Amino acid sequence: MAVLDRVVIIGASGQLGSDLIKAFRDLDPVGLTHGQVDVTAPGSLLYALRRWRPTAVINTAAYHNVDQCEAFPDRAFAVNALAVDSLAALCATEGVVLCHVSTDYVFSGDSSEPYGEDDAARPINAYGCSKLSGENLMMRHAREQYIFRTSGLFGVSQTMQKGLNFVERMIRAGEESKPLRVVDDVHFSPSYTLDVARAIRRILNGSPYGTYHVTNTGVCSWYDLAEEALRAAGLETPVERIKSPQDQFPKRPAMSALRHDAICAAGIEDLPSWKDGVRAYVEERNAANVLA
Repeated sequence: MAVLDRVVIIGASGQLGSDLIKAFRDLDPVGLTHGQVDVTAPGSLLYALRRWRPTAVINTAAYHNVDQCEAFPDRAFAVNALAVDSLAALCATEGVVLCHVSTDYVFSGDSSEPYGEDDAARPINAYGCSKLSGENLMMRHAREQYIFRTSGLFGVSQTMQKGLNFVERMIRAGEESKPLRVVDDVHFSPSYTLDVARAIRRILNGSPYGTYHVTNTGVCSWYDLAEEALRAAGLETPVERIKSPQDQFPKRPAMSALRHDAICAAGIEDLPSWKDGVRAYVEERNAANVLA
């Protein structure tokens, strides 16, 4: 039975979940929102698996507000670790391939270069710890699984927990000529969710099981991303470079850009650059605004 015969997407109303629905549309995926399935309730998960009988489940559900995760680590671990453990156990029992979305925050940020899939994970905040725990727990149930690590997601569908994504916040501030001050000493691989969703589709179409870094290609700072977002939107609002506060809490990785070693090894098409992702996002948002 092929992995993509019957796909269920958990977290279908979020930024990435919404674009996964688009990427898999020709396969008639089942999209489940938080109101339809509670990932922290094993009974709810089992009911969904037995009702829809998927061949693959893509789990995008997460508690990913970094500040809130630090304040409420029990909640972070309940959603990002223990719920993933339960889902992985149920998928293994029911013969379902679990495809779980993780994060660049599993890394410490001490490296001067982007991280590969095999580099040692050493998170420095509760969010990263909870996500790495989810990865480790799911792997004890089966090897026929996928982990997709992402970074700095931005998509047209906004998240319930965070509200507007960073790119959208920069554009709206620029449109209102608000002063912008953005850190230039934190580097990562920002990613347009539609590009990520399409890459996940390519990976699931026959690539080996395992961990994949799925981000737009390249490395930039938050300052670089703000500048590019304004440029793509045709705005000339100045952006002031600033440094991260020395006493920032919780800590964030100073470098969490990701290499795509597994994608390259699988011989599949890589993702576009982060600048291309920003431009595609702006085109999509503008088209959506025109139609609204």
